[in-house]
This record gives sequence, C-alpha cells and structure tokens, in this order.
Amino acid sequence: MPVHRSGKTLAGAAFAALALLLPLTLSGPANAAAGADAEAVPPRGSAHMGMGVLAHDGSAGTPGSPRAAQTEGVDVSSHQGNVAWSTLWNSGVKWAYVKATEGTYYKNPYFAQQYNGSYNVGMIRGAYHFATPDTTTGAAQADYFVNNGGGWSKDGRTLPGALDIEWNPYGATCYGKSQSAMVAWIRDFLNRYKARTGRDAVIYTATSWWTQCTGNYAGFGSTNPLWVARYAAAVGELPAGWGYYTMWQYTSTGPTVGDHNRFNGDLSRVQALANG
Repeated sequence: MPVHRSGKTLAGAAFAALALLLPLTLSGPANAAAGADAEAVPPRGSAHMGMGVLAHDGSAGTPGSPRAAQTEGVDVSSHQGNVAWSTLWNSGVKWAYVKATEGTYYKNPYFAQQYNGSYNVGMIRGAYHFATPDTTTGAAQADYFVNNGGGWSKDGRTLPGALDIEWNPYGATCYGKSQSAMVAWIRDFLNRYKARTGRDAVIYTATSWWTQCTGNYAGFGSTNPLWVARYAAAVGELPAGWGYYTMWQYTSTGPTVGDHNRFNGDLSRVQALANG
C-alpha cells in the first residue's frame, strides 16, 4: 500500500506539473502573435494620406512627364516635420495639402509651419482631415477639422478642405461599418463641412477602397471634387460617379517630399478651385 500511495502521489505531481506547463506552451505562441499584431498597429494620430495604398494596391510605375495642363502638388503630415517649401517651389510644386486633424483626438503639431510655409512661398494650399469613422460621427469630425485649421477663406490661395477616407490603419479596413453606414458617415461629414464653410469638400480615396467600403457609391460625384490615389503610370479606373479626377496622388516616393500629386488642369484651374 505505501508503494501504491507513493506512485499515485508521483503521478499526480507529474500531471499537475504538466497541467501548469501546457497553458504556457499553448498560450505562448498565441501571446507572441498578439504582441506582434499590437506592435504592427501604429499609434493613433500617425495616419497620413495614402499610407495604405502600397500595401493594398501596390505600385505599377510612375506617369511620364506631366502635360502642360497639369500642375504639380504635394501632401504632407507630421511625418515630414518642417518642410523645405522653397526647395519644393523651385522644383515646380505649386500647390499643397497639409494634414490638420485626425478623428477628434489629433492635431498635426507641424501644421503652422507646413500650412503657412507653403503659403508664404507662393503656393495655393489647403488642409486635410484623416477620417476615423469608428470613433465619432462625421459631423463631429467635420467640426473638429474646421475648428483646427480646416476652414476656408476666399483669398484665392486657400483650397477647400479634403476628407481623407481610406484604409483603416488601426483595425478593420472599413472601420466596422456596412457600406450603407459608411456612405451615411461620409455624407454627415460633407454636409457639416459645407454648412460650416460654404464649400464642398474634396474627397481623397482609392477606387479599390471606395468599392469595397461604400459599394462604389456614385452619389458624391456631382458635388465633391475627386482626389484619387493610384501609384501607376496611368490613373486607372475611377470610383463611380466621377467622370474625371481633379487631383491624382501618383507616388509616395517623390523628391524632397514623398507624396506627389498632379492637378488635372493648369494653375488657373487650381486657382479656380481655391476661389470656389
């Protein structure tokens, strides 16, 4: 009997040790994967225009020399820090968009240098808002944008605000919204922006995201200028509702500042958009 009891005790101890070890063995890789996923998610506020384009749409080259009826522009955010605007101006860049806000929780700390600096060298400039439809309403974000640099004045040098609506860098691609709910959120933002400024905001997006997350909704094409993202030799298919693009972000690897764009018109057309 003592031997039997001792054997049972040893077996029980071995089983208990194994039971303690198994959760560590099973949960270790899962925890490591979860940690890796957490590290891969950028911090809130760090999003910028076009950050999802290469990952989702890739790159298919760059367009050839611009036509006479196109005007070069750039877009910047806090990632660029203090921008060398004179260098850009001397290289032929005549317009710029600057990230002002994101959600209702972030303001670009370099906004003043970038927004005023582009203006001071002679550029026509505007501000953009990175949308996070999963955090607050479209109207709340439009108010936050207008209150923090996204307004408009008819001075001939200020472009209407742009809504940057694209892949969610912090989670689900479509921010957990159905296609109809996404369209409603965008409409909420656009309506409030126009009520606050008198201007129809520019919509920046990529055709693939727009198709997936709005069902390729065509209802904004008659009112809101399109700024399309496509890193290729040709602009390609546009989202439904737009027969032409107003602006095209064609690369994230341009000189001086990575994100370069072409306005679909000469400088007089950029001025016309600024004047409304």
